[in-house]
Amino acid sequence: MRIVDSQIHLWSSGKPNGAHRQIPVYSAEDAIKEMDAAGVDAAVIHPPGWDPNSGAVAVDAAHRYPQRFAILGRFPLDKPESRGLIDGWKKQPGMLGLRFTFLEPHTKDFIVDGTMDWLWPAAERAGLPVALMAGPHLAAVGKVAERHPGLKLVIDHLAAIGGSKDGAAFANVGALTALGKFPNVAVKASGAAGTSSEPYPFRSVHGYLKQIYDAFGPKRFFWGTDLTRMPCSYRQCVTMFTEELPFLSAADKDLVMGQALCDWIGWKRA
Repeated sequence: MRIVDSQIHLWSSGKPNGAHRQIPVYSAEDAIKEMDAAGVDAAVIHPPGWDPNSGAVAVDAAHRYPQRFAILGRFPLDKPESRGLIDGWKKQPGMLGLRFTFLEPHTKDFIVDGTMDWLWPAAERAGLPVALMAGPHLAAVGKVAERHPGLKLVIDHLAAIGGSKDGAAFANVGALTALGKFPNVAVKASGAAGTSSEPYPFRSVHGYLKQIYDAFGPKRFFWGTDLTRMPCSYRQCVTMFTEELPFLSAADKDLVMGQALCDWIGWKRA
């Protein structure tokens, strides 16, 4: 079983936000050291907003370690010049798609206020999957999925509510599972350990994970960590899924732990 993390961050400057490790640099080599110790074969880099150079950091890592890293990158959605980036986006080393977070006040309604209307058909045409931290706007994502059936969408972090635990973290679970009916919507089961108030194996959230898995199935349910804000070891993030979730069969684990993600974003690893 090849294990591929659906989300990590690398950075070279800036102050990490939220509960991320408050360190000035987290390099490709730092990540590889932890990946090797935990038995993780590869990871998808999401350049974080706190480092203005994070896109270049990700591209450099994917260029130097193409079997270890791919990228879902970002650009300013409200800048006209961004529209010219779509067609050549995949020409960058390791770049396989896009990811947007809407953490700044002026971006929080981009999904519904028309700012992104140009992106959906452009990404669909270019074959670029788009990952979204879309918790407040899951119903709107469903409408996008319906209008653009060739566009692959990914919901970040189980649509969990940041800073909350257990049931409060999964207040969006009904709206999320409703998206399971759209075959072009998948979900990253990333950061699951951070949604529980309990210690490993974080049983207080297993029921929610099963609900979401049941709605999406193993081909659209991607294990991941967002490693630098997890409250446990990297290895425990792995074994939470490989050893502690009885609803995942051996065949399911092959998909959930990496193969389904690679298929979804088109990462053809050797």
